[in-house]
Amino acid sequence: MSTPKILLTELPWDDRYRLASVDDVLTPALLLYPDAIAANIERTVQLLDGDPARWRVHVKTAKLAYTFRMYLDRGLRYFKCATTLELLMACREGAHDVLLAYPVMGANAQRACEIAAQFPRTKISVLIENETQLLPWRGSTVGIFVDINSGMNRTGIEPDHADRVLQLARAVRHAGLEFRGLHFYDGHLGGVAEPERTAAAHAGYDTLLRIVAQLENNSLAVREVITSGTPAFPCSLSYTGFRSGKFAHRASPGTVVYNDATSLAQLPELRYQAAALVLARVVSHPRPGIITCDAGHKAVSADAGVPTCLVVGHPELTPLTPSEEHLPIAVRDGAAAPHVGDTLFLLPRHVCPTVNNFDHALLIRDGQILAQENVSARGHEAPLLATSSAKI
Repeated sequence: MSTPKILLTELPWDDRYRLASVDDVLTPALLLYPDAIAANIERTVQLLDGDPARWRVHVKTAKLAYTFRMYLDRGLRYFKCATTLELLMACREGAHDVLLAYPVMGANAQRACEIAAQFPRTKISVLIENETQLLPWRGSTVGIFVDINSGMNRTGIEPDHADRVLQLARAVRHAGLEFRGLHFYDGHLGGVAEPERTAAAHAGYDTLLRIVAQLENNSLAVREVITSGTPAFPCSLSYTGFRSGKFAHRASPGTVVYNDATSLAQLPELRYQAAALVLARVVSHPRPGIITCDAGHKAVSADAGVPTCLVVGHPELTPLTPSEEHLPIAVRDGAAAPHVGDTLFLLPRHVCPTVNNFDHALLIRDGQILAQENVSARGHEAPLLATSSAKI
């Protein structure tokens, strides 16, 4: 299976990204474009045949209560998240149903139970992959999804161990808890080119449906099957097996709401828009052919590799390896270099952790700043439980 580097190499300048005045804007700054966000939400619902109930949105990308309210306004009611802070934000904003899609243990599980008790109108579920992980949820209203390892080898039960899945689903029911279904995240397919990506995804879905059939044959109803973050989203749309089951199938892309240089390259046919940029200033011209701006990896995440971003409207500029606060950029031979003090608009290679780097975001429309919004679910909650006996 080929694994090429799938990355957008150029985003032409679009006048909608302009900012009429930057004189009073501290950089680096996270810019969000509400019209593009709304268009991306609408496009995703369209791809799901106009049914928002088929989308379990991953809120790790959005992070803002502002964006979450846009989801609710469009009729989205099913979400998933990775931290207790994201869970808390979703519940506070009125989510109908949230899956905490991370194997929470210890105090983290206790905190999730507290949140579930605090928001009884929100249906909260968690992932498990063994019986030990059932213990924190006994006596709670929390629902249970069994996590299946799609081949990403991060969490979950390997799909050729259907007997373990069956045993665990029985244990959920025996514990008096609700077995809701299966979770199958195939994010590792993002680096696989088409048509191999779809072929690999569909093979995984075939195996997944065999597990569903075995559960159903043993009188264990599977109410929901969750698959597909952003990279495999189109693969789930084309898989006919998800339309004929007794279960509800929900895809869970999150990056599509803002998009980045990776997702736009992976899914060019879906016509998504870049809705999140980082505004940076050129702060140095250390040598011919190199400029430096103030968007190191503490601003634009470097987790997806180098280049960490691309400079919108400037194909002659190539970001190099960043430091904490510095981003050196190579200027193509013969091209004019931006001056010290000039501003650049950067499209991250991975938007989710980039959003998490900022406390605030500026909302931009028609070149004007509409508002400054808190990045509500940035980072994590304070580490001590309210019931802690620690003396601090």
